[in-house]
Amino acid sequence: MGLSGDLDPISPPKYFGLNRWGMVSLLIVICAAIVSLFAYALAPDSTSNANQMHLSIHSQKPGFSVKMLLLPLPEAEQPPMLQNFFLGEKPTNKEIPINGFELNSDELVYYPYQPNGVLGTPIVVDLNDYANIDLNNLVIDKRFILGTDTFGRDLLSRVIIGTRLSFSIGLVAVLISLLIGVFMGSLAGYFGGKTDAIISWIINVTWSIPTLLLVIAITLALGKGYWQVFIAVGLTMWVEVARVVRGQIMSVKTLPYITAVKALGLRDFRIISKHILPNIMSPVIVIASANFASAILIESGLSFLGIGAQPPSASWGSMIKDHYNYIALGKPYLAVVPGLCIMTLVMAFMVLGSALRDRLDVRS
Repeated sequence: MGLSGDLDPISPPKYFGLNRWGMVSLLIVICAAIVSLFAYALAPDSTSNANQMHLSIHSQKPGFSVKMLLLPLPEAEQPPMLQNFFLGEKPTNKEIPINGFELNSDELVYYPYQPNGVLGTPIVVDLNDYANIDLNNLVIDKRFILGTDTFGRDLLSRVIIGTRLSFSIGLVAVLISLLIGVFMGSLAGYFGGKTDAIISWIINVTWSIPTLLLVIAITLALGKGYWQVFIAVGLTMWVEVARVVRGQIMSVKTLPYITAVKALGLRDFRIISKHILPNIMSPVIVIASANFASAILIESGLSFLGIGAQPPSASWGSMIKDHYNYIALGKPYLAVVPGLCIMTLVMAFMVLGSALRDRLDVRS
């Protein structure tokens, strides 16, 4: 028998109150948040939605490299730096994959890319048509770390920017669900009576409709688009929050300290916001973590069905939709990479939710 102060060797180590797997999941979530915030700074293709297409080099394997000819586009007014940071830059060069080129005094002859290094029909470009051409950076070697997709876009850049889409939809959907769920649950749990009966009826009706079907209906009503998906997913996830808040408030509002603050004449809103909600937020935080994972899955499912984020938005679900046929064609990574991203982020939030539940459980 050891001393009473000895650590239990069977118990996993804890950091900040979380077990080992909870801490790993927290680190994954933090990394995903950083990638989401700095997506266009991290992506090799920093143009909007990483949508630079090169059809001649579509579906290339990871590590593929090619010579890229850069021809300046007509100068266009660039948006403000902050807008570039969040929405990506406008392309300044037309990128053309080539096998070779010849540079003369006033003209450029290049051979468009063809597999196996075959030189096709040469194309002549008059350099006098490009006033701001940089001859030192006219041709660069470009490497695609994860290869290219079916449209010849950089797969790594699309995956990185897809992280922002999935993370932001999860965040906004959770915020919407918390606002509606906490408000509705507080009214039902605190006032009871007819208010509770009406809100409980709304909750039960919403709960009885399959989540995906409800999201599809809301999406079709609001229209297809980026923000419509945010709202649609958020409006379907408030029910569980409302049920938990309602039950917690019903058990707390009869405690002596609530009776005491009521006797002081405080308003109901102040009692709910200052004295009840801060004491019941532990289960709500756990539900929010699970809802974050659910929102990512729902958005991916909607994009796979074609009613989520619309092209050319970089969505993990739409990437799987565009490339699942390649699983049987010897290039499964085109669909597996975004699938692994979905699985990793969803699992991280679910494990983090379980760790938070253990951490916040007063009985543990």
